[in-house]
Amino acid sequence: MPNNGRITVTFWGAAHTVTGSMHLVDAGGKRVLLDCGLFQGKRAESYERNRNFPFAPDQLDAVIISHGHLDHIGNLPNLVRRGFHGPIHCTPATRDLMAVMLADSAKIQEEDAEYLNRNRPPGEKPVEPLYDQDNIRKTMRLIHAEPYDTDAPTIGTIRHRFIEAGHLLGSAMVHLTIDLSGRQRTITFTGDLGRKNMPILRDPAPVPPAELLITESTYGGRNHDGSEMLAEDLGAVVRRTAERGGKVLIPAFSLGRTQTIVYFLHQLIQSGALGRLPIYVDSPLSAAATAVFRIHAECFDDETAKLLDADPDIFGEQMVTYTRAVEESKRLNSVHGPAIIIAASGMCEAGRILHHLKHNIGDPRNTVIIVGFQAPNTLGRRLVEKRPEVRIHDGMHKLNAEVVVLNGFSGHAGRDELLEMLTPLKDSAKKTRLVHGDPDQAEALGKTLRERGFADVVYPDRGESVTLD
Repeated sequence: MPNNGRITVTFWGAAHTVTGSMHLVDAGGKRVLLDCGLFQGKRAESYERNRNFPFAPDQLDAVIISHGHLDHIGNLPNLVRRGFHGPIHCTPATRDLMAVMLADSAKIQEEDAEYLNRNRPPGEKPVEPLYDQDNIRKTMRLIHAEPYDTDAPTIGTIRHRFIEAGHLLGSAMVHLTIDLSGRQRTITFTGDLGRKNMPILRDPAPVPPAELLITESTYGGRNHDGSEMLAEDLGAVVRRTAERGGKVLIPAFSLGRTQTIVYFLHQLIQSGALGRLPIYVDSPLSAAATAVFRIHAECFDDETAKLLDADPDIFGEQMVTYTRAVEESKRLNSVHGPAIIIAASGMCEAGRILHHLKHNIGDPRNTVIIVGFQAPNTLGRRLVEKRPEVRIHDGMHKLNAEVVVLNGFSGHAGRDELLEMLTPLKDSAKKTRLVHGDPDQAEALGKTLRERGFADVVYPDRGESVTLD
């Protein structure tokens, strides 16, 4: 344990990778965890890393959550299951999304364990879910929800403030203020930074200056198209697929990405740029998450707020069929002619999208639109790489469908947007640590930050620490 005059941050997740955000702050005898996300990758490695924490959960004093995506919250119930009982701080919208996301995650854990146990070799140890619904209920009782731009006590002499990150409903940068031995120290954790001038959410606020800057780097070496170009590209792909009689399959995260895609489709149809065709959101989770979006209009930008006043259907309930029951989902396999099917998961690792891909990627009339980052060793990454054959469930399937990547839908800031937000901190940030990025993207961002005057920029590996003396 560090002495009372030092602060140490150890990077236990989203280090040299994008998933599993988890950073441990030791300060003044208190231990605070920034995020507690699920790591995604090869099944065996993911299970072991998510199951076993590299620290004692019952020795943590508090957790602070940046936003509600599973790679930032998905292992919280397991943390509670293994002994954590302190406060969990987040924004009100994140709290409400967390209840929806974690319940769905537990269901997937249970279904995956049942499937693997049913098919495991004789003598192999049974797989247990990481957590269950009871663990989630205990987790939700620990939540302390605080509004943006308000200083709040974390634990001991540590205080935190949430600042709009513009990445997801309720997403926040976390600014820590720590009083040690009469000296005030500061840390800014960006969480995932969003983009300016994107629909629905407010733009990211200025990044608060701090001695230690911990920033995401997902697209540190790559830019995105603007929202107008994005709408045109989406419309063009849908039109050409429909003209050849095909279906459009969109693997999308139920939280954030799905709502943005539905918004764009609604606007394209309303403007006449796209003809009406069947649109299905095949995800009970998406329907539940969209309901949470509707009750947190305080997170919307001015344009979306005005659109809601004029047209309450911007999330497409009158144009979109939300399927919930399994039988409804199965019936989509018999849909003939042009249609759009949006289903989770975003990296094609679980959920209903697997069944739609299995039934449709062999048909060259169809199109798969990839709308977000695909981590290594995921089916989504193999689709992006356009492998001739891909494994889905227990079989190999030929990839004959068109694959189109529209990264502009990403909720993450691109290279130039990151640099615009981070460059003003070059004098205040004595140390900068790059997380939540693959090596090529993080290294590209680090190189440019050094060129712009940042003194100490490191891309830490898992288990590596940084100290403020």
